[in-house]
Amino acid sequence: MKSKRNLTRFTYETAAFEGWRLCISRAGTNFTKYFPDKKFGGGKKSLAAAEKVLAELKLVLEGSKRVEGKLSQTTLKKAEKIMADS
Repeated sequence: MKSKRNLTRFTYETAAFEGWRLCISRAGTNFTKYFPDKKFGGGKKSLAAAEKVLAELKLVLEGSKRVEGKLSQTTLKKAEKIMADS
């Protein structure tokens, strides 16, 4: 499997982690979450979960209001909730 925009595949033979990392940055704020293969039952399932969360995050972040060039506290809470629920 190949990495995609905002999604990076980690597969190392000697590392403890194998799976996908979601990383998206908006208005100076980074959002990062790991989707391990062990937790989701394989590479394809962890990718599907990561893509779902990425799509939800993009919807929230693209339609958000900015306060002095930064994301509002409401938007940050929504984004954190989306990432915590996955």
